[in-house]
Parts: sequence; structure tokens; C-alpha cells
Amino acid sequence: MRTFRPLFVARDEVPSRPGTDSVSVSDFGRAALLSYTLTRRSGPLGRVLRERGTALLHAHFGVEGVYAVPLARALGLPLVTTLHGFDVTVTRSRLLASGKPSWMNYVTWRGELFDAGARFVCVSEHIRARAVEWGYPADRLVVLPIGVDVELIQPAATAATPRILHVARLVEKKGTADLLRAFAVVRRAVPDAHLVIVGDGPLRDPLEALARELDLGAAVRFLGAQPHTETLRQLREARLVCVPSITAATGDQEGLPTVVLEAAAAARPVVGTDHGGIGEAVTDGTTGYLVGERDVAGLADRLTALLRDPALAERFGRAGRETVVERFNLRRQTDKLELLYGTLT
Repeated sequence: MRTFRPLFVARDEVPSRPGTDSVSVSDFGRAALLSYTLTRRSGPLGRVLRERGTALLHAHFGVEGVYAVPLARALGLPLVTTLHGFDVTVTRSRLLASGKPSWMNYVTWRGELFDAGARFVCVSEHIRARAVEWGYPADRLVVLPIGVDVELIQPAATAATPRILHVARLVEKKGTADLLRAFAVVRRAVPDAHLVIVGDGPLRDPLEALARELDLGAAVRFLGAQPHTETLRQLREARLVCVPSITAATGDQEGLPTVVLEAAAAARPVVGTDHGGIGEAVTDGTTGYLVGERDVAGLADRLTALLRDPALAERFGRAGRETVVERFNLRRQTDKLELLYGTLT
């Protein structure tokens, strides 16, 4: 940011990063954290924000927006909330049945957020449409993808090895099981193909079991969660990135996965599903390929096409890089966000 200085606020402990300033409700003790989780109120946090001269509150996810409402009102500050995905796609009944106090409070008190929110930032047009369905005020919705650092992530030469990269939290909506089934087909057409999976989650054990059942052996590597630097290294070494997202049983959908933009920044084509906001960043037949949700055969066909044709992968990658520089440059997107802040403060 050029104009505003961020202070990171969280319920739980915030990881320390050089050059950043942060505070968490957990700093004030377990009782304070429990009280905040149940009631959405924290006197100590309010005092800290007032002492810091806070000008505006920006919550990420509607759940945290609901928690920020009492603070915004007590401090007389404008509240911006970014809607990312599950907060406007998971059904209300599933959120209530989760047993999580924060999710239950979100459903119960969302009307307060609708009334108090100065602006609601949607990471894609798809999320904007879902937000309207959820009851968010359409006249205060702004579509503003976060973007990626196109200076940090530079285009790399097309990888010589036929390697697919999948970066995801291992949960249902990421479609990893469909990718494994498609990759089993790909291996018959491209015997030296490999699949690298970066990420962890509750489905890791069953997904590893599925890979064994499909007899994929060493052709699939589950690396678990990795630092961003390592993820970018894996991105440079891959021929392409696969984002086979689906609508989960809960209704959960993607907003706009960051890995789609990072892949394009690195000049890597994306094979993904026509799901959520993916199609807003991937142009079918130009920067990658899109198939329908759960279309395992279509996924396998498109993956095979790019693995067999490095020149095509390179052409798609260059086009993707041009798209992300033009439409999803982090610096430009942050400037737009600060302009929005300026209209509210």
C-alpha cells in the first residue's frame, strides 16, 4: 500500500512477518477470546484500534465482517468486507449445522452486516452474483480481484518434463479426486507424465488411497503444505496447472483461486473447470482449457493435449501472462483498493 498502513487483526495468534504490525484477540487471554467468539465484542481490541488511530476496518470473508460490525459501530469507522467464496455459496442450513459459533453468528447476524457495511468487495463476478442471492445490497457490491505480484512471479520457459501441478487445500470443492481419475487416463497416453500435489487437508488420506487404488505409484507426489517460495518453484517446473474445482455437497464454490493467476503470471497454461470465477481468468482455447465440473474424460483429454504439445502450452502460457499483467496486476489492484478506502475515509 502507498497511502494506508495496514494493521493485521485476528482472533487467533498472527504469524510474525518482518515489517508488519498485528494484534489478535488471543493476546488478551483465553477468556477474552471465548467472549469475542460468542458475543462478537472485545473491549480491549477496540481500545487498541482507537489508540492506533484506525481509519477503516477491512474484513476478509463475510464471517469476519459480521464480527467487525460491533467494532465499526463502536469506533465510528467505515467497514469494508471482501467476499471470497464459501461465505456466499455454502447453504445457510449447512453453516448453522456446522456447530461453529462463528459460522452460526454469521447466519444469525448477517442482517447487521448488510446494514452496516460501507462496501462489499467481491473477488469475481460469480461471487457478486452469489452475494446478491444471499441478500447483500447490490448497490454496495464492488468486483475487485486481489491480483498477484507480476514482478515477483516472472514467466519461465516451458518445462521440458510433462508435469502437472495441482495446488489446493485437500477438500471436496477442489476436485482433486477427479484429477487423480483423469491422470490415470493421461498416463496411458503420456507414460512419463507426473502429477505434483501441493497442499494438505482432511481428504489427504483418502486421496492418497485413491492414488494407490488407481495404481499411480510414484507418478503422483503429495508434498503437503509448502512455503510460497517452494510452491512457486514447483510452478516453474510444471508444464501446466490443473484447477478441477467442483461444487461441494454443502454448496461451497470457488471465488477466484489465486493459483490460477499465479500460473498465468509464470506463463503456465491452466486446465480447469468452468466453475466459480475460474472462467473469468482462463479463456478456453487461448490461455488454457475449461471443461465441465466432474468431466473426468474431458479433463484427461485437455491435460493430454498440453502435455503432448509443448509449443501449444507455451503459446497458452504467453497469452495467460498478458492477461494477468493487464487485468490482475497486484499493484494496480491494490491501488484500486486504496482509492476505494479514500472514498470512505
